[in-house]
Amino acid sequence: MDRSGAWPSAFCYRVLWALNLKSLKYEYLEEDLANKTDLLLQYNPVYKKVPVLVHGGKPISESLVILEYIEETWPQNPLLPQDPYDRAMARFWAKFGDDKDSEEPSFMAIFIIVGEEQEKAAKEAKEQLKILEEQALGEKKFFCGNRIGLTDIALGWIAGWLDVIEEAAGLNLLEAESFLRLHAWIQRFKEVPGIKEQLPDRHEMLIYYKQKREMFIAS
Repeated sequence: MDRSGAWPSAFCYRVLWALNLKSLKYEYLEEDLANKTDLLLQYNPVYKKVPVLVHGGKPISESLVILEYIEETWPQNPLLPQDPYDRAMARFWAKFGDDKDSEEPSFMAIFIIVGEEQEKAAKEAKEQLKILEEQALGEKKFFCGNRIGLTDIALGWIAGWLDVIEEAAGLNLLEAESFLRLHAWIQRFKEVPGIKEQLPDRHEMLIYYKQKREMFIAS
């Protein structure tokens, strides 16, 4: 089984985490998105982007679709709850996170925005984080209950990327005193075996996002 990705894409890390949590062996192929390989274009001719999971010679693209495929193909160490309603809610909140991140200005795009536009985006981002904390996480240890699951993986960018983007952009979205439960979840998430060994280097990411922010602001 092969999987292609690009550092430091949180969408790619989702797939790595799921494979690790399932204790599956795989070959990882790093992609340079500025110079896409023929293999990537062959495996994902529609979107031409990572991640792509290749299993039995068949490619699967789009990170949430890949997570569902992994869950259905390898049922050990389940990522979704047994109860149908809980499974539906896990999928709902995973999609909620993706839908909010795809809007403009998104969480991942805030660091390229300046002035009043950035302030407005930051306010909206905090509102979405509060929704996730109060309605999705609640009093649970993880978004999927007492153990890590698909929703936690889908929202893992909050644990591994958000504070880097905040620092690069000069923002403070996830204040500890305002988001106690999310901060507790972040610490638990980062300590899960299969996750903690597969987190991007924070220092390298900060350099990357600062350079990217300077590039966007200058353009």
